[in-house]
Formats: sequence, C-alpha cells, structure tokens
Amino acid sequence: MKPIAIVQHEADAGPGHFADFLLERNLPHQTVRVFAGDAMPSSAEPYAGICSLGGSMSVNDDLPWINEELALMRDADRAGVPIIGHCLGGQLLAKAFGAQVTRNA
Repeated sequence: MKPIAIVQHEADAGPGHFADFLLERNLPHQTVRVFAGDAMPSSAEPYAGICSLGGSMSVNDDLPWINEELALMRDADRAGVPIIGHCLGGQLLAKAFGAQVTRNA
C-alpha cells in the first residue's frame, strides 16, 4: 500500500490526531518536514494521498517550498491522488487551483 504524504510546515504544527488515525488503521504515512529542510516530493504518484498541514505563515509569503507544494498539489490532482488541506494547507489548495487568497478582515 502506498503511504500518505503529510506535509508539515512548522515543528509545533504536527499531524497529531490525523497521524493517530492513520496508525490505528495501519495506514502507512510519511511526514515531509519542510521546516527541517526535507525535500518536497516532486511527484504525487508514490502516494495514496497528500495531507497539507497548517502553519503561521501565509500562502503568499516568499518561502522556497511554497511553489513546490503548489506543484505537488496540481500533480496530485492530475494523477487522481486525494488531497486534504488544513489551515495553511487549505490556503495552498485554494491557490494551487486558481483562487485568490487574501487576508481575512
């Protein structure tokens, strides 16, 4: 079974209950810790799903991994790999598919 990729953006914003859920069901997963310098996967093909977690940054910040993650999400969509985004992950999903992401008033 292919693992689920979990993209973690900050050390203190880990997968928590989501990882517990996967472990309880013996579903393999791989955490990509971009905050620690892990390389963003270049393809979604090796994964059963992609989960993009939260973070204190914005999708509009100039961070080196943001465009790589946007590309991964688009690749997942093309490949039929499910994607879920939480907080920052939701911003990334929206931007990856053409939405304008702005500050909430």
